[in-house]
Amino acid sequence: MRIENSFIPIRGVGETTERNLWEAGVTHWDDFDGSVVGPSTADRIAEFIGVARDHLAAGDTRFFAQVFPSGEQWRLYEDFAAETCFFDIETTGLDASSNDVTTVSFHQDGETTTLVRGRDLTADALRREFADARLLASFNGKRFDVPFLEESFGLSIDTPHLDMMYPCRRLDLTGGLKRIESDLDIDRDRPDLSGRDAVRLWREYERGDDDALDTLVSYNREDTENLRTLADEVTDRLHRDVFPHV
Repeated sequence: MRIENSFIPIRGVGETTERNLWEAGVTHWDDFDGSVVGPSTADRIAEFIGVARDHLAAGDTRFFAQVFPSGEQWRLYEDFAAETCFFDIETTGLDASSNDVTTVSFHQDGETTTLVRGRDLTADALRREFADARLLASFNGKRFDVPFLEESFGLSIDTPHLDMMYPCRRLDLTGGLKRIESDLDIDRDRPDLSGRDAVRLWREYERGDDDALDTLVSYNREDTENLRTLADEVTDRLHRDVFPHV
């Protein structure tokens, strides 16, 4: 589902009005002719479409992140999939004040990059990786990954952010990322590894086991690459649930 299919960001247009528009054949901004709704609402819709087209042409995800309800921001994904940065971090624990980030992986436009503590994981390197993204995507990253990175590296990460945990919940897909991957038949090379193993692997690397680091990096990279598959699948399912007319 694309941003251009949506009318719900407009003041006075809720789920019922939006569905009425769709059912009347107004399934895209191009279809809107002022009918179906009252004149005041029609004026607001026409004004919004005019403004929104300019923001969409400019790739301005911040505008759409501000005007879309939080539960509907998954609708931004299809328009900006190629410019979405999927990311995931591994740490030595859950508290940023007393634990460290060990690896951070980024997957964007088919390419995956991993930064490693003590090698190339720096604040500047993180800023560079985030810089080109129009949209961030993670799993539980709003509550964990972003705050952890901000505290650990003095960053301010304000790129619009699609946390896939919440769209998954709309489909009754609950639990951690690995469980949801299993529910959706998304394959993983090492399904036996978990976040707890990531801590263990880092400690083994610190004691001189380079193979442990290779395994950790592979695990972290797979998290981000599978996030792309997850986002494709989940947004497609939500499209079929919410917008069955196209």
